[in-house]
Amino acid sequence: MRSLAVIAATLVACSSVSTVRIQRDSVHVGPNLRPIAIVHAQITSAYFLFIPIPGNVGLDRVVNQLLIPAAKALGADKVVDVRVEITPDDGIWTLRKLIGWRSAEATGIAVVEEETK
Repeated sequence: MRSLAVIAATLVACSSVSTVRIQRDSVHVGPNLRPIAIVHAQITSAYFLFIPIPGNVGLDRVVNQLLIPAAKALGADKVVDVRVEITPDDGIWTLRKLIGWRSAEATGIAVVEEETK
């Protein structure tokens, strides 16, 4: 019984941020910008009978509360080439809220602005 509760809690709602440091010359990001890392943030939330189980899936949260703060914590000034993906919330996707999940993710390159010479 206890292990079932742990599995259910794990599957309900979660968020994660993954980062990887990159070499200066491995990615071109534009003039006066030095890439330092690639950052990926993801949120998933379960639904049961159209009731969201806490996870607060949304682009605002995945970008402004997970992706950008993680980049800033690595020493970045900005995040460039941001790409986002979210499970739609309307149309036929609404049926997924009966018993299902919704997820959002964002990926970007953390950069440091360099002074021009």
